[in-house]
Amino acid sequence: MRSIIINILAILVGVLIGGIVNMAIVMSGGFLIAPPQGADLTTEKGLLAAMPLMEPKHFLMPFLAHAIGTFVAAYLATRFSKTKAIRIPIIIAALFFIGGLIDVLELHAPIWFSCTDLALAYFPMAFLAYKWAKRD
Repeated sequence: MRSIIINILAILVGVLIGGIVNMAIVMSGGFLIAPPQGADLTTEKGLLAAMPLMEPKHFLMPFLAHAIGTFVAAYLATRFSKTKAIRIPIIIAALFFIGGLIDVLELHAPIWFSCTDLALAYFPMAFLAYKWAKRD
């Protein structure tokens, strides 16, 4: 029973910190790669309006945010879980994937980005984090 509680807490802490990392990268993206001229990326409406103006470089930071956020969450959850089981990072990846899928459905990003993001940013990053966390 104690290990179940520790695993649940590890998942919750991992998701929280991974979400913070994700948002920090997304928020800093505009400073590193300037948004399209006249685009307001601070609101969903502005983001939807700016989507056709975006170039591939504008999708780099969201992809990195999703991948690194998932990696950090899965690493921390695996590292601090009691069992170190593969199901821990899979749960993390599934939660982040659902968030990514909701973004894809709402924002209408280019298909190449949506496919790349959903295929590479969640489950592969969680698996890498799992392998790395088990080494320690």
